[in-house]
Amino acid sequence: MVVKPPAECTGMEDIRSEIDRIDRQVIALLGERAGYVHAAAAFKRSEDGVRAPERFRTMLKSRRDWAEQVGLDGDMVEKLYRDLVEFFIQKELGQFRDNGSPRDRG
Repeated sequence: MVVKPPAECTGMEDIRSEIDRIDRQVIALLGERAGYVHAAAAFKRSEDGVRAPERFRTMLKSRRDWAEQVGLDGDMVEKLYRDLVEFFIQKELGQFRDNGSPRDRG
């Protein structure tokens, strides 16, 4: 597939095609990230370990910094990651409450 830089797009069809290409890559990377999140659950022994509030704060700050370094809005990226991680935290908490720590089971 030929990648067209934004300045070389000649219409909305080109732009939409490139956005779709990028979104497929973003979604594939989110799937890869989810695999690591799932694997991390095996190492958590408590609900506080699932929440990891200090790690959460540190992670949000670094994502904000990375965003700003490439010219993105830090607030937007922080919200995106806050929502993403909170989704996985809630999912993990549900599994933890239903089953206990994976290490307790096996």
